[in-house]
Amino acid sequence: MLILFFRTLILYVLVVIFMRISGKQQIGQLQPYELVVAIMIADLVAIPMQNKGIPLLSGIIPVLTLLVSQLFLSYLSMKSLRARAIICGTPTILIEKGKILTSELQKERYNINDLLEELRVKGYPNIADVEYAILETNGNLSVIPKSDKKPVTPQDLNLTPQYEGLPLPIIIDGRIMHQNMQKASIDMEWLNEQLKMWKIQNVKEVLFASLDTNKVLTVYRKEG
Repeated sequence: MLILFFRTLILYVLVVIFMRISGKQQIGQLQPYELVVAIMIADLVAIPMQNKGIPLLSGIIPVLTLLVSQLFLSYLSMKSLRARAIICGTPTILIEKGKILTSELQKERYNINDLLEELRVKGYPNIADVEYAILETNGNLSVIPKSDKKPVTPQDLNLTPQYEGLPLPIIIDGRIMHQNMQKASIDMEWLNEQLKMWKIQNVKEVLFASLDTNKVLTVYRKEG
């Protein structure tokens, strides 16, 4: 049992390192070759994890081989447009200028019900509102609405909205992020004054607090 524990732990750490090196894409955003690699790794790791008679290297070497192969293909697809088209494929236009391209639907084995479902998910229940619908290489559907159906932006109204940067977490689960306080140029005295305005006596009462670019502190208390 102890041997199985350590074999499983070693293979688990190896797979986690592999996924970290591979990138931060979600499963639904993987390219076809990346999904194949992920499935193969799951099978390769499971065999030596369950069978003590198989040497541990029999699981480690194939995983490292797949890692090197994936990194090579990723590098190749970044450097060459032609290689990218071969490895990842090219986007497919399913709706062009408001017209459904049935030939492209058939080629991608994408039926009309799937198309309508994806359009509803994207917030376009009426297909007549869509100018372009593009099936990306990772399987996601990109939708470009018709000009008169696009959301109104401040630019359309000749407005100049106030700049909104990225809020900084100041307190997370009762712990003060001192590095973020330095970035925001605030000190403990200022923070304590703000917490008093929220009727908070102890920082341990705070679940999360963030500071926006206008130095407005938003605080969320812990339950109870």
